[in-house]
Amino acid sequence: MIRNVLGSIVALAGAAAAVLSPFRDWYDGRLGRHYRIDDLFTGITATHPGLFNSILLPFAFAAVVTVLGVVLRSRPLVVLAGVLVLGFTVLWMVRQGQAAGELTVTGDGSGLQQGVAIAAGGGVLLLLGAALMSGRRRSAGRPGRPGRYGQPEPYEPPGSGDPDTWPPTREPGPSVQTSPWPEPEPDPYVGPDQPGPHRSGPGPEPGPPPKSGPPPKSSPSGD
Repeated sequence: MIRNVLGSIVALAGAAAAVLSPFRDWYDGRLGRHYRIDDLFTGITATHPGLFNSILLPFAFAAVVTVLGVVLRSRPLVVLAGVLVLGFTVLWMVRQGQAAGELTVTGDGSGLQQGVAIAAGGGVLLLLGAALMSGRRRSAGRPGRPGRYGQPEPYEPPGSGDPDTWPPTREPGPSVQTSPWPEPEPDPYVGPDQPGPHRSGPGPEPGPPPKSGPPPKSSPSGD
């Protein structure tokens, strides 16, 4: 939050400097707004253009982009504004150097003047403001709490080590089996014991074995 505020202040200061620079002397006592935009691509001429056909136009556009970037907390927009200001400033210096044969800085006002320095400083401040801004970050809300747009944050799916748990309470559900193999099912057979390694169900208890002995004698029948 503090980084966004500080970066926004620096970026707005850079945009204000960029818009102010065309109203200052740029070279040999000539104001920056007296240079046409076409002069930056075709060569410097002595023609004085209108206000919105001068170099002020791209700087004003960069200021609008800066305001949008500050409102939206968008670092790319602020960077774009800084690149525009520095780009047009460097392009003007190239064309002016070609027209004058050289670029000089003198104390009598016959060379580069404060308007160029203000424009270049405004572009640097814009880039510095973009670097200071932290940008927009998605709020990392806790699951179940209201998120950025008032909607509750979704719960994370349970992991492989805790497959059957419910997110609000994290209490075990009907099954907490963690083995990758299928859960064994009980044998429904509940009859007499059968040979085999497994016996499911209690079944009847075995009784005592039958006694062995001579067969019972039959009683004699009378005639």
